[in-house]
Parts: sequence; structure tokens; C-alpha cells
Amino acid sequence: MLFPWKVKSHLRLKIKIYFFLILTFIIFNILSINTLVAAKENLENSAENNNYESLKTFSEVLSLVESTYVEKVSGKKLIEGAIHGLVKTLDPHTSYMPLEAYQEMKVQTSGKFGGLGIEVSMRDGVLTVISPIDGTPAFIAGIKAKDKIVKIEDESTLDMTLEDAVSLLRGEIGSAVNITVIREGLKAPLLVKIVRDTIKVQSVKNKIYNNDIGYIRIRNFAKTTSNDLDKALSYLREKNISKLILDVRNNPGGLLNQAVEVSDRFLGNENLIVYTKGRSEDQNMRFTTHDKDIHTDYPMVILVNGGSASASEIVAGALQDLNRAVIIGTPTFGKGSVQTIIPLSDGSALRLTTARYYTPSGKVIQENGIVPDINIENELVSTIEKNTDQKVKETDEKEKIRRFLRERDLKKHLKGKTSIEGSVSDEQEELSIEEDKAENDLEEDLKKDAQLRHAVSLLSSWNIMVDTFKQAKKNNKSTQMSFGDF
Repeated sequence: MLFPWKVKSHLRLKIKIYFFLILTFIIFNILSINTLVAAKENLENSAENNNYESLKTFSEVLSLVESTYVEKVSGKKLIEGAIHGLVKTLDPHTSYMPLEAYQEMKVQTSGKFGGLGIEVSMRDGVLTVISPIDGTPAFIAGIKAKDKIVKIEDESTLDMTLEDAVSLLRGEIGSAVNITVIREGLKAPLLVKIVRDTIKVQSVKNKIYNNDIGYIRIRNFAKTTSNDLDKALSYLREKNISKLILDVRNNPGGLLNQAVEVSDRFLGNENLIVYTKGRSEDQNMRFTTHDKDIHTDYPMVILVNGGSASASEIVAGALQDLNRAVIIGTPTFGKGSVQTIIPLSDGSALRLTTARYYTPSGKVIQENGIVPDINIENELVSTIEKNTDQKVKETDEKEKIRRFLRERDLKKHLKGKTSIEGSVSDEQEELSIEEDKAENDLEEDLKKDAQLRHAVSLLSSWNIMVDTFKQAKKNNKSTQMSFGDF
């Protein structure tokens, strides 16, 4: 056993050792922090010095060009060119908009503007069509999504800025522009002449197929889209539809808030629609559904293709992730980045990419796009196959005519009761003809559009599938597919 004085001495020694170790640890941390701070300051000072040297070089080049270049060039033009060059080193959606371009952009999002009716972007340095807008000169001329525009008139688009390309494509209403496009599947470039026109975009259109399948097409996401959608849904509701097709094919996108509003119409409360992640905290945002009186809960199919971009991808991605709709078509464009428009002091603006979009389940839209649940290419179906045999040709022609003839069009047809009594008025007859024409138009839609035809077919058999799976669930029979609790 140790003597008391030895115990005290031993304790004092231990305390000294612990104190020394703690002091050493503190000093080491202070020195490390000071070293890191000094290193950071050196890096910042180095970066500042590098920026200063670069700006000094830029100033020298600017001065030399202004004073020595073979022709006189305005300083404003040179500085604007430098800004364009700066943003060109970033992604293709970041751009500088001079005053005129900024004003034009504001007009575009209002729903009425002049031009060809195409949404374009730079992809790998090539001017690429995102989507033609239905009913516009470009659409009528046959321009398609993913067409690569290599020439505008005689000027090559290689290394051209997006703003310069758009400026060349636009012009006076009624004037023509020749563009040369390269299209996948074609061996040679295609020269297309398009006459410029005022582009009035009707954001939302609606139809009814098979009496109970509502069809809504959203062409782009402008300021009025959600209100136009409400009107279309109200009309279809009055017609007692029970299923719905939402068509966002060749929809180049538009306003984010409208994509959120459209998604909200078809989702329950407190659902995440989309979220963004950027470099700074203020770019990290979440968009969710809100309380509403009327909830649209029809079984849904959404049609997409390679021309569906940006806002339309947000809608399709949200409804797919939340198992709200079946997506039919081909993979979408894959434009899932956020552009913030920042007005500048001279009236111009900077369109700057500040974040990426993510679907509710965390899928990145950028570059990947939305992959459909059912992949269907949209090949046109010929109504009459080419046949060298004249008799077969005549038979086909007659068959085609018969499809549009009804009983009352046949010679000596048996009169119906109302016809015998003479109670069919001219007004009713005209209405019947109009209904027949509308029905024929709908049939033509389905004949030409494989994706739409598949969507209508799927929804037409929806109730049968639901009843089948309900019965299987009731009888405790296993199925490979589940529609949840109906």
C-alpha cells in the first residue's frame, strides 16, 4: 500500500500530464485553424489576383481592338460580344438577353408572339428543335422534334449563339425563311421554306372519344394555362366523362408555376410535385399540392414524346411517380434545369441556370427525361395500302367510301319512323350531319395517331380490368398486376 504523501504526489503528476495533453491539443487545433484560414486567405487572394490579371488582359484586348482593328467597332458591341462569350462557356440554356430579346421573351410567355412556332435549343453545339407548336407555320411545314437546324438561309448555325439563331429565324410577318435541317433516318439534309406568321397559341384544347373518354391537349405552359385547363375540365365534367387523356406531346414547356398548377389539378392534397436543388440554399425549393374543392380523379393516361420538355416533363414525372397516371409514348426531351431570369440595370437580362428539377421520388429529369410506362412509336398508318391490282384498289376505295356513308345516304333506304311521319326538321338534319362530321374527324385522329389510339384502347377497357382485378382480389386469387384499392 502506498503512503499518503506518495498518493498525493502520484495524483499531482497525473493532473500535470492531463493538463499538458489538453493544452497541447488546444494549441494544435489553434495552429491548424490558423493554417487553414491562412491557406484559404491565400487561395482567395490568389483567385482575386488571377481575376484581376484576367480583367487587365481583357481591358488590354478591348483597347487594342477599339484602336487598331481594321474597321471601327463600337465598345458596346464588343462588350456584349464578350458577355455572350462568357455565358457560352456554361450550359446551352444560360444566355444573355439584350433589351430587345428580353422584351420579346416576356411577350412569348404571355401567349402571343411572332415567328415560326418552334422551340429551339443548343445541344452539343448544334441548333436543335425541341418541339414545333401545333398549328404554327413550322408544324404545318413538317418540322419535327430533334430536327437539327444546320443552316438558316445561307448562314451556318455552327458555333452560332442561341440568341443569334432565334433572331435570324424571326422576322416580319408574311416573310419567308429557308432552313436546312438534318433529320434522323434521312440520308440528305432537308431544305424547308417557312412563312413567318403571328403565333397565337391556344394553350389548351379538348375533345371526347368513345362518348366517355375526355381528351385534353396542353400545347405549352403560358400564363393562362391553368385557367384554360379548368374550363376544359368543367366542360368535360358536364359531358359525364369517366376517363381522361392528357396530351403533352410536342409541348416545349414554359412557366414552372403553371406546371405545378396543372399537376395539382390531378393530385390529392399534401403531395410533392417537384423539387429543385441548386448551389445556393435559396435555389432549393419544394412545390406541393394544396387544398382544393374539386379533385379530378379520373383514370388517366398521359401522352409524351421526344418533343415533351421542361414543364411537361414535370407534370408527367409527378403523376408517374405518384401512380396517378399511365405514361404512354416515347422518352421525353430531358430538359430538367431551372433558369432564373435576372433583370440587369440597363434593361437587359441574364437567363441563368441555377438548379435542377427532381421528380417526387428523386429522379433527375435533366438529360434522362421521363421514360414512358408503355413505349409506343407513333408511325402514321396508311388508310389504303398500295396495290398494283386495279380491282383490289377499287374494292379498297369503295370500302373507304362506305365507312363514311350511313343508311340514309343509300338509294331506296327504308325510312325510319320519324322520317315517315315527316318529323325530322332541317335543323335536326343539319345537326346530325355536323355530328357525323365530328365523329369522322375523331376516327381520323385515331387512325393517324398510334399513341392516341393505344391510350383510348387502354382506357376503353379500364373498367373491365378493374372489375377483373377486384374479383380476383375478392376471391383471394393472385395477379401479376395490381390497381390498388378501388
